[in-house]
Amino acid sequence: MPARGLITRVKNSEARLIYMATKYIVGSVAASFAFAYACGVYLADRKVLGGTTPRTVATSEWWQETDRKFQAWPRTAGPPVAMNPISRQNFVVKPSSET
Repeated sequence: MPARGLITRVKNSEARLIYMATKYIVGSVAASFAFAYACGVYLADRKVLGGTTPRTVATSEWWQETDRKFQAWPRTAGPPVAMNPISRQNFVVKPSSET
């Protein structure tokens, strides 16, 4: 019977070690995310090291003009293509005639 008690104690100590390791791993991962978020806020958003936000990001005029230019481009396309990634050959798909 003493062996059974020893096995139980070993299992309990292993479980305790796993619990402690999990606690430290989860805590350190959470702390690293918090640190990364704080660095991102202070360095990028609050401009602690100086610098300015580019006009293209700060105002919506640039976005509107860019969108207008993209919408003005003529859109042309070729026939639909079926791609075969194994042989790296592309084949033009002919429309099936439905009668």
